[in-house]
Amino acid sequence: MKKLFPLPTKHRIGLSVTFVQVVLVVWFLNSSFWRERDPRLAESYPSQLLLNGPPTAAFRDNLRPEVKYVTSWPANGWSNQVIEFMNLIYLAQMTERVPIIPRFRPVHLDPSLPHMDFGDVFDVPRLRRATGIPILEWRQVKDLKSETIEELGCWDIQNKTWDYGSEYLDPPVDLKLDISYTRARDWVRLASHAEDAPSLLLWPLAALVSFTPRAIQLPTFPAAEPSRIHGTSHPPDTHLFCCNSMYFGLEALEETDMHPAWQSVGRHMYFTESIQGIGEAYIRRAFGLGEGEVVPPYIAIHARRGDFSVWCEIWGVPSTECFAPISAYAQRVQEMQTYIYESRGIRVTHVFATSDEEDSGWWAGVSALGWKRADHKSERTVQVYGAWYPMFIDAVIQSSALGFIGTATSTVSILARRRVGEHHGVSEMVQWGWEGADEH
Repeated sequence: MKKLFPLPTKHRIGLSVTFVQVVLVVWFLNSSFWRERDPRLAESYPSQLLLNGPPTAAFRDNLRPEVKYVTSWPANGWSNQVIEFMNLIYLAQMTERVPIIPRFRPVHLDPSLPHMDFGDVFDVPRLRRATGIPILEWRQVKDLKSETIEELGCWDIQNKTWDYGSEYLDPPVDLKLDISYTRARDWVRLASHAEDAPSLLLWPLAALVSFTPRAIQLPTFPAAEPSRIHGTSHPPDTHLFCCNSMYFGLEALEETDMHPAWQSVGRHMYFTESIQGIGEAYIRRAFGLGEGEVVPPYIAIHARRGDFSVWCEIWGVPSTECFAPISAYAQRVQEMQTYIYESRGIRVTHVFATSDEEDSGWWAGVSALGWKRADHKSERTVQVYGAWYPMFIDAVIQSSALGFIGTATSTVSILARRRVGEHHGVSEMVQWGWEGADEH
Protein backbone atom coordinates (compact mmCIF):
# COMPACT_ATOMS: atom_id res chain seq x y z
CA MET A 1 0.00 0.00 0.00
CA LYS A 2 1.63 3.22 -1.10
CA LYS A 3 2.05 6.11 1.29
CA LEU A 4 1.16 9.34 -0.43
CA PHE A 5 3.03 11.70 1.82
CA PRO A 6 5.79 11.46 4.47
CA LEU A 7 4.46 11.66 8.01
CA PRO A 8 5.97 12.54 11.39
CA THR A 9 6.53 9.50 13.58
CA LYS A 10 6.29 10.84 17.12
CA HIS A 11 4.51 8.45 19.53
CA ARG A 12 4.99 5.60 17.05
CA ILE A 13 7.07 2.45 17.43
CA GLY A 14 8.97 0.88 14.57
CA LEU A 15 9.21 -2.83 13.92
CA SER A 16 12.18 -4.54 12.34
CA VAL A 17 11.77 -7.76 10.40
CA THR A 18 14.75 -10.01 9.86
CA PHE A 19 15.51 -11.78 6.62
CA VAL A 20 14.83 -15.13 8.25
CA GLN A 21 11.40 -13.99 9.39
CA VAL A 22 10.54 -12.83 5.87
CA VAL A 23 11.58 -16.20 4.43
CA LEU A 24 9.41 -17.99 6.98
CA VAL A 25 6.48 -15.70 6.18
CA VAL A 26 6.70 -16.49 2.49
CA TRP A 27 6.94 -20.21 3.22
CA PHE A 28 3.84 -20.20 5.38
CA LEU A 29 1.87 -18.00 3.00
CA ASN A 30 2.48 -20.56 0.28
CA SER A 31 1.77 -23.54 2.50
CA SER A 32 -0.75 -25.87 0.86
CA PHE A 33 -1.51 -27.90 3.98
CA TRP A 34 -5.26 -27.41 3.97
CA ARG A 35 -5.60 -27.49 0.21
CA GLU A 36 -3.81 -30.83 0.05
CA ARG A 37 -6.39 -32.26 2.44
CA ASP A 38 -9.96 -33.07 1.49
CA PRO A 39 -11.14 -29.86 -0.30
CA ARG A 40 -14.49 -30.26 1.44
CA LEU A 41 -12.79 -29.00 4.63
CA ALA A 42 -13.04 -25.46 3.32
CA GLU A 43 -16.25 -25.81 1.32
CA SER A 44 -18.59 -28.05 3.30
CA TYR A 45 -20.57 -27.35 6.42
CA PRO A 46 -17.83 -27.69 9.08
CA SER A 47 -19.76 -29.86 11.53
CA GLN A 48 -19.88 -32.67 8.97
CA LEU A 49 -16.11 -33.04 8.93
CA LEU A 50 -14.62 -31.20 11.89
CA LEU A 51 -17.12 -31.91 14.67
CA ASN A 52 -19.06 -34.90 15.93
CA GLY A 53 -22.38 -33.24 15.20
CA PRO A 54 -24.62 -30.31 16.18
CA PRO A 55 -23.71 -28.05 19.13
CA THR A 56 -23.45 -29.98 22.40
CA ALA A 57 -23.93 -29.01 26.05
CA ALA A 58 -20.22 -29.66 26.65
CA PHE A 59 -17.81 -28.58 23.93
CA ARG A 60 -15.49 -31.56 24.47
CA ASP A 61 -18.25 -33.92 23.40
CA ASN A 62 -18.22 -32.30 19.98
CA LEU A 63 -14.48 -32.25 19.26
CA ARG A 64 -13.11 -34.98 17.04
CA PRO A 65 -10.02 -36.73 18.49
CA GLU A 66 -8.10 -36.64 15.20
CA VAL A 67 -8.58 -32.87 14.72
CA LYS A 68 -6.56 -30.23 16.57
CA TYR A 69 -8.17 -26.89 17.40
CA VAL A 70 -7.15 -23.39 18.51
CA THR A 71 -9.11 -20.52 20.05
CA SER A 72 -8.67 -17.27 21.98
CA TRP A 73 -10.82 -14.66 23.69
CA PRO A 74 -11.89 -11.24 22.38
CA ALA A 75 -11.01 -8.10 24.31
CA ASN A 76 -11.17 -4.35 23.79
CA GLY A 77 -13.13 -2.54 21.06
CA TRP A 78 -14.67 -4.12 17.99
CA SER A 79 -11.92 -3.23 15.50
CA ASN A 80 -9.35 -4.62 17.94
CA GLN A 81 -11.34 -7.84 18.12
CA VAL A 82 -11.32 -8.04 14.32
CA ILE A 83 -7.51 -7.92 14.45
CA GLU A 84 -7.49 -10.57 17.20
CA PHE A 85 -9.61 -12.95 15.13
CA MET A 86 -7.47 -12.30 12.05
CA ASN A 87 -4.40 -13.27 14.08
CA LEU A 88 -6.20 -16.33 15.46
CA ILE A 89 -7.12 -17.62 12.00
CA TYR A 90 -3.59 -17.00 10.76
CA LEU A 91 -2.14 -18.83 13.77
CA ALA A 92 -4.42 -21.75 12.91
CA GLN A 93 -3.06 -21.77 9.37
CA MET A 94 0.52 -21.68 10.61
CA THR A 95 0.02 -24.52 13.09
CA GLU A 96 -2.30 -26.66 10.96
CA ARG A 97 -5.17 -26.41 13.44
CA VAL A 98 -8.84 -25.53 13.10
CA PRO A 99 -9.73 -22.10 14.53
CA ILE A 100 -12.85 -21.77 16.67
CA ILE A 101 -13.95 -18.13 16.56
CA PRO A 102 -15.90 -16.69 19.52
CA ARG A 103 -18.52 -14.00 19.31
CA PHE A 104 -17.66 -10.31 19.26
CA ARG A 105 -18.24 -9.02 22.76
CA PRO A 106 -19.59 -5.47 23.40
CA VAL A 107 -16.62 -4.32 25.48
CA HIS A 108 -16.95 -0.78 24.09
CA LEU A 109 -20.75 -0.77 24.31
CA ASP A 110 -23.23 -1.67 27.04
CA PRO A 111 -21.97 -5.02 28.45
CA SER A 112 -25.58 -6.17 28.72
CA LEU A 113 -26.04 -6.01 24.95
CA PRO A 114 -26.11 -9.25 22.93
CA HIS A 115 -22.81 -10.54 21.63
CA MET A 116 -22.44 -10.67 17.84
CA ASP A 117 -21.48 -13.85 16.01
CA PHE A 118 -18.46 -13.59 13.72
CA GLY A 119 -20.39 -15.13 10.83
CA ASP A 120 -23.16 -12.54 11.14
CA VAL A 121 -20.62 -9.80 10.40
CA PHE A 122 -18.14 -11.42 8.01
CA ASP A 123 -18.78 -13.73 5.08
CA VAL A 124 -17.31 -16.94 6.52
CA PRO A 125 -17.98 -19.21 3.50
CA ARG A 126 -16.15 -16.72 1.30
CA LEU A 127 -13.31 -16.52 3.82
CA ARG A 128 -13.01 -20.31 3.88
CA ARG A 129 -12.89 -20.50 0.09
CA ALA A 130 -10.30 -17.73 -0.22
CA THR A 131 -7.95 -19.04 2.47
CA GLY A 132 -8.59 -22.77 2.35
CA ILE A 133 -8.85 -22.70 6.15
CA PRO A 134 -11.73 -24.68 7.74
CA ILE A 135 -13.12 -22.09 10.14
CA LEU A 136 -15.50 -22.90 12.98
CA GLU A 137 -17.50 -20.64 15.27
CA TRP A 138 -18.18 -21.42 18.91
CA ARG A 139 -21.93 -21.49 18.24
CA GLN A 140 -21.29 -24.54 16.04
CA VAL A 141 -19.32 -26.30 18.75
CA LYS A 142 -21.19 -25.65 22.01
CA ASP A 143 -24.82 -24.90 22.73
CA LEU A 144 -24.53 -21.32 23.98
CA LYS A 145 -27.63 -21.79 26.11
CA SER A 146 -25.97 -24.65 27.97
CA GLU A 147 -25.41 -24.25 31.70
CA THR A 148 -22.56 -26.78 31.72
CA ILE A 149 -19.39 -25.21 33.12
CA GLU A 150 -16.24 -26.77 31.69
CA GLU A 151 -12.70 -26.52 33.01
CA LEU A 152 -9.97 -25.72 30.52
CA GLY A 153 -6.24 -25.04 30.72
CA CYS A 154 -5.01 -22.12 28.59
CA TRP A 155 -1.89 -20.05 28.07
CA ASP A 156 -1.72 -16.52 29.43
CA ILE A 157 0.24 -14.67 26.74
CA GLN A 158 -0.80 -11.17 27.83
CA ASN A 159 0.21 -11.10 31.50
CA LYS A 160 2.82 -8.39 30.97
CA THR A 161 1.11 -6.36 28.31
CA TRP A 162 -2.21 -5.26 29.83
CA ASP A 163 -2.94 -2.88 32.66
CA TYR A 164 -6.41 -4.31 33.05
CA GLY A 165 -7.30 -7.08 35.47
CA SER A 166 -7.01 -10.60 34.16
CA GLU A 167 -10.81 -10.92 34.16
CA TYR A 168 -10.76 -8.49 31.22
CA LEU A 169 -9.15 -11.23 29.16
CA ASP A 170 -11.39 -14.09 30.29
CA PRO A 171 -13.60 -15.94 27.79
CA PRO A 172 -17.10 -14.66 27.10
CA VAL A 173 -19.56 -15.71 29.79
CA ASP A 174 -21.82 -17.44 27.26
CA LEU A 175 -19.17 -20.15 26.76
CA LYS A 176 -19.38 -21.21 30.43
CA LEU A 177 -15.63 -21.93 30.60
CA ASP A 178 -13.62 -22.01 33.81
CA ILE A 179 -10.07 -21.17 32.73
CA SER A 180 -6.87 -22.10 34.50
CA TYR A 181 -4.09 -19.95 33.04
CA THR A 182 -0.41 -20.80 32.72
CA ARG A 183 1.83 -17.83 32.07
CA ALA A 184 3.80 -18.08 28.85
CA ARG A 185 7.55 -17.59 28.96
CA ASP A 186 9.10 -14.28 27.96
CA TRP A 187 10.35 -15.67 24.64
CA VAL A 188 6.78 -15.54 23.33
CA ARG A 189 7.04 -11.77 23.48
CA LEU A 190 8.86 -9.54 21.03
CA ALA A 191 12.20 -9.22 22.80
CA SER A 192 13.15 -5.86 21.26
CA HIS A 193 10.18 -4.10 22.84
CA ALA A 194 9.90 -2.53 26.26
CA GLU A 195 8.69 -4.85 29.01
CA ASP A 196 5.23 -3.29 29.09
CA ALA A 197 4.76 -3.03 25.30
CA PRO A 198 1.66 -4.87 24.04
CA SER A 199 3.45 -6.67 21.23
CA LEU A 200 4.21 -10.29 20.52
CA LEU A 201 5.26 -12.21 17.45
CA LEU A 202 3.22 -15.00 15.93
CA TRP A 203 6.28 -17.17 15.27
CA PRO A 204 7.12 -17.82 18.95
CA LEU A 205 3.42 -18.26 19.66
CA ALA A 206 3.17 -20.81 16.86
CA ALA A 207 6.17 -22.59 18.34
CA LEU A 208 4.38 -22.61 21.69
CA VAL A 209 1.45 -24.45 20.09
CA SER A 210 3.76 -27.24 18.97
CA PHE A 211 5.85 -27.13 22.15
CA THR A 212 2.95 -27.42 24.61
CA PRO A 213 2.76 -31.25 24.73
CA ARG A 214 6.47 -31.44 25.57
CA ALA A 215 6.50 -28.36 27.78
CA ILE A 216 4.02 -29.76 30.29
CA GLN A 217 6.38 -32.69 30.89
CA LEU A 218 9.27 -30.44 31.93
CA PRO A 219 10.10 -30.20 35.65
CA THR A 220 10.47 -26.43 35.27
CA PHE A 221 7.02 -26.05 33.75
CA PRO A 222 5.34 -22.96 35.30
CA ALA A 223 2.52 -23.62 37.71
CA ALA A 224 -1.00 -23.09 36.42
CA GLU A 225 -3.11 -20.58 38.30
CA PRO A 226 -6.34 -21.80 39.93
CA SER A 227 -9.46 -21.19 37.87
CA ARG A 228 -11.94 -18.54 38.99
CA ILE A 229 -15.01 -20.71 39.46
CA HIS A 230 -13.88 -24.13 40.68
CA GLY A 231 -10.42 -23.15 41.89
CA THR A 232 -8.78 -26.00 39.99
CA SER A 233 -5.46 -25.92 38.12
CA HIS A 234 -4.91 -27.47 34.71
CA PRO A 235 -1.93 -27.37 32.34
CA PRO A 236 -2.59 -25.90 28.88
CA ASP A 237 -4.82 -28.15 26.83
CA THR A 238 -3.13 -29.85 23.88
CA HIS A 239 -6.29 -30.79 21.96
CA LEU A 240 -7.78 -27.28 22.06
CA PHE A 241 -4.91 -24.80 22.26
CA CYS A 242 -6.26 -21.64 23.85
CA CYS A 243 -4.87 -18.32 25.01
CA ASN A 244 -6.21 -14.95 26.03
CA SER A 245 -6.32 -11.93 23.73
CA MET A 246 -4.35 -12.14 20.48
CA TYR A 247 -4.31 -8.39 20.06
CA PHE A 248 -0.75 -7.61 19.04
CA GLY A 249 1.39 -6.76 16.05
CA LEU A 250 -0.39 -3.43 15.59
CA GLU A 251 2.79 -1.54 14.66
CA ALA A 252 3.43 -3.80 11.67
CA LEU A 253 -0.20 -3.70 10.59
CA GLU A 254 -0.08 0.09 10.56
CA GLU A 255 3.39 0.79 9.25
CA THR A 256 4.48 -1.95 6.87
CA ASP A 257 3.32 -2.78 3.36
CA MET A 258 3.55 -6.52 3.98
CA HIS A 259 1.72 -7.95 6.97
CA PRO A 260 1.51 -11.77 6.90
CA ALA A 261 -1.77 -12.12 8.81
CA TRP A 262 -3.41 -9.46 6.67
CA GLN A 263 -2.07 -10.87 3.40
CA SER A 264 -3.15 -14.39 4.29
CA VAL A 265 -6.42 -13.75 6.17
CA GLY A 266 -7.44 -10.14 6.78
CA ARG A 267 -7.84 -9.09 3.16
CA HIS A 268 -10.30 -11.95 2.65
CA MET A 269 -12.54 -10.90 5.56
CA TYR A 270 -15.43 -9.35 3.63
CA PHE A 271 -18.59 -8.14 5.29
CA THR A 272 -21.73 -10.18 4.78
CA GLU A 273 -23.95 -9.14 1.88
CA SER A 274 -26.51 -7.88 4.39
CA ILE A 275 -24.14 -5.52 6.20
CA GLN A 276 -22.49 -4.39 2.96
CA GLY A 277 -25.92 -3.64 1.50
CA ILE A 278 -27.05 -1.64 4.52
CA GLY A 279 -23.85 0.42 4.43
CA GLU A 280 -24.21 1.10 0.72
CA ALA A 281 -27.80 2.24 1.26
CA TYR A 282 -26.54 4.84 3.76
CA ILE A 283 -24.01 6.05 1.20
CA ARG A 284 -26.71 6.44 -1.46
CA ARG A 285 -29.01 8.37 0.85
CA ALA A 286 -26.21 10.70 1.91
CA PHE A 287 -25.36 11.44 -1.72
CA GLY A 288 -29.01 11.75 -2.72
CA LEU A 289 -28.88 8.74 -5.03
CA GLY A 290 -31.71 6.39 -5.86
CA GLU A 291 -31.51 2.63 -5.73
CA GLY A 292 -29.44 1.32 -8.63
CA GLU A 293 -27.67 4.62 -9.32
CA VAL A 294 -23.91 4.43 -9.53
CA VAL A 295 -22.11 5.68 -6.43
CA PRO A 296 -19.48 8.24 -7.49
CA PRO A 297 -15.89 7.87 -6.31
CA TYR A 298 -15.45 9.56 -2.96
CA ILE A 299 -12.95 10.19 -0.19
CA ALA A 300 -13.85 8.87 3.26
CA ILE A 301 -12.54 10.35 6.49
CA HIS A 302 -12.29 8.74 9.89
CA ALA A 303 -11.57 11.31 12.59
CA ARG A 304 -11.01 9.34 15.79
CA ARG A 305 -11.53 11.57 18.80
CA GLY A 306 -13.84 10.47 21.65
CA ASP A 307 -12.02 7.85 23.73
CA PHE A 308 -8.61 8.99 22.46
CA SER A 309 -8.91 11.91 24.87
CA VAL A 310 -7.51 9.60 27.56
CA TRP A 311 -4.16 9.64 25.74
CA CYS A 312 -4.22 13.42 25.62
CA GLU A 313 -4.64 13.41 29.39
CA ILE A 314 -1.78 10.94 29.84
CA TRP A 315 0.48 13.07 27.66
CA GLY A 316 -0.65 16.23 29.45
CA VAL A 317 -1.81 17.88 26.22
CA PRO A 318 -5.10 19.83 26.11
CA SER A 319 -7.61 18.24 23.75
CA THR A 320 -7.76 21.43 21.68
CA GLU A 321 -4.08 20.94 20.89
CA CYS A 322 -3.98 17.14 21.02
CA PHE A 323 -6.56 16.34 18.35
CA ALA A 324 -5.94 17.32 14.75
CA PRO A 325 -8.31 20.13 13.71
CA ILE A 326 -10.77 19.72 10.86
CA SER A 327 -8.48 21.91 8.77
CA ALA A 328 -5.80 19.19 8.91
CA TYR A 329 -8.22 16.68 7.39
CA ALA A 330 -9.36 19.28 4.84
CA GLN A 331 -5.77 19.83 3.74
CA ARG A 332 -5.28 16.08 3.34
CA VAL A 333 -8.48 15.92 1.28
CA GLN A 334 -7.22 18.61 -1.09
CA GLU A 335 -3.87 16.88 -1.47
CA MET A 336 -5.53 13.53 -2.11
CA GLN A 337 -7.91 15.01 -4.68
CA THR A 338 -4.93 16.46 -6.52
CA TYR A 339 -3.01 13.19 -6.32
CA ILE A 340 -5.92 11.10 -7.62
CA TYR A 341 -6.56 13.49 -10.51
CA GLU A 342 -2.91 13.71 -11.53
CA SER A 343 -2.29 9.97 -11.25
CA ARG A 344 -5.63 8.59 -12.45
CA GLY A 345 -7.45 11.42 -14.17
CA ILE A 346 -10.40 11.16 -11.78
CA ARG A 347 -11.92 14.25 -10.17
CA VAL A 348 -13.18 13.30 -6.72
CA THR A 349 -15.57 15.91 -5.35
CA HIS A 350 -17.53 13.84 -2.84
CA VAL A 351 -16.28 13.52 0.74
CA PHE A 352 -17.83 11.37 3.47
CA ALA A 353 -16.87 11.99 7.11
CA THR A 354 -17.12 9.43 9.92
CA SER A 355 -16.19 10.03 13.54
CA ASP A 356 -16.99 9.10 17.13
CA GLU A 357 -17.20 12.82 17.94
CA GLU A 358 -20.51 13.81 19.57
CA ASP A 359 -20.03 17.59 19.70
CA SER A 360 -22.55 19.25 17.37
CA GLY A 361 -20.23 22.21 16.85
CA TRP A 362 -17.54 19.94 15.44
CA TRP A 363 -20.04 18.36 13.06
CA ALA A 364 -21.22 21.81 12.00
CA GLY A 365 -17.67 22.45 10.84
CA VAL A 366 -17.80 19.25 8.81
CA SER A 367 -21.08 20.26 7.18
CA ALA A 368 -19.68 23.71 6.37
CA LEU A 369 -17.11 22.00 4.15
CA GLY A 370 -19.87 20.29 2.20
CA TRP A 371 -18.89 16.84 3.45
CA LYS A 372 -21.53 14.16 3.97
CA ARG A 373 -22.07 12.00 7.03
CA ALA A 374 -24.16 9.08 8.27
CA ASP A 375 -26.26 10.68 10.99
CA HIS A 376 -27.09 7.61 13.02
CA LYS A 377 -29.36 9.54 15.37
CA SER A 378 -31.63 10.90 12.67
CA GLU A 379 -31.43 7.60 10.77
CA ARG A 380 -32.36 5.76 14.01
CA THR A 381 -29.70 3.18 13.21
CA VAL A 382 -29.63 1.66 16.69
CA GLN A 383 -33.41 1.38 16.88
CA VAL A 384 -33.71 -0.16 13.42
CA TYR A 385 -30.68 -2.45 13.29
CA GLY A 386 -29.13 -2.62 16.76
CA ALA A 387 -26.33 -1.02 18.78
CA TRP A 388 -23.56 -2.71 16.81
CA TYR A 389 -24.59 -1.31 13.44
CA PRO A 390 -23.30 2.28 13.54
CA MET A 391 -19.78 0.78 13.62
CA PHE A 392 -20.52 -1.72 10.88
CA ILE A 393 -22.07 0.91 8.62
CA ASP A 394 -19.18 3.34 9.16
CA ALA A 395 -16.73 0.54 8.33
CA VAL A 396 -18.52 -0.12 5.03
CA ILE A 397 -18.49 3.60 4.21
CA GLN A 398 -14.77 3.86 4.96
CA SER A 399 -13.70 0.73 3.10
CA SER A 400 -15.79 1.45 -0.02
CA ALA A 401 -14.04 4.75 -0.73
CA LEU A 402 -11.54 5.43 -3.50
CA GLY A 403 -9.49 7.48 -1.06
CA PHE A 404 -9.29 7.18 2.71
CA ILE A 405 -7.92 9.58 5.32
CA GLY A 406 -7.73 8.16 8.81
CA THR A 407 -6.40 8.92 12.26
CA ALA A 408 -2.94 7.59 13.09
CA THR A 409 -2.82 4.65 15.57
CA SER A 410 -6.59 4.08 15.41
CA THR A 411 -7.35 0.44 14.65
CA VAL A 412 -10.56 1.56 12.94
CA SER A 413 -8.47 3.64 10.54
CA ILE A 414 -5.78 0.99 10.17
CA LEU A 415 -8.29 -1.63 9.05
CA ALA A 416 -10.12 0.79 6.75
CA ARG A 417 -6.84 1.80 5.16
CA ARG A 418 -5.96 -1.82 4.49
CA ARG A 419 -9.38 -2.52 2.99
CA VAL A 420 -9.20 0.51 0.69
CA GLY A 421 -5.77 -0.61 -0.45
CA GLU A 422 -7.16 -3.99 -1.46
CA HIS A 423 -9.26 -2.38 -4.21
CA HIS A 424 -6.35 -0.15 -5.27
CA GLY A 425 -7.53 2.93 -3.45
CA VAL A 426 -5.20 5.46 -1.87
CA SER A 427 -4.90 6.38 1.78
CA GLU A 428 -3.21 8.58 4.35
CA MET A 429 -3.21 9.01 8.11
CA VAL A 430 -3.53 12.31 9.98
CA GLN A 431 -1.10 12.64 12.87
CA TRP A 432 -2.18 13.90 16.29
CA GLY A 433 -0.99 14.11 19.88
CA TRP A 434 0.40 17.64 19.96
CA GLU A 435 -0.36 20.95 18.30
CA GLY A 436 0.68 20.97 14.67
CA ALA A 437 1.37 17.21 14.64
CA ASP A 438 0.19 16.86 11.03
CA GLU A 439 2.04 19.84 9.62
CA HIS A 440 3.99 18.83 6.54
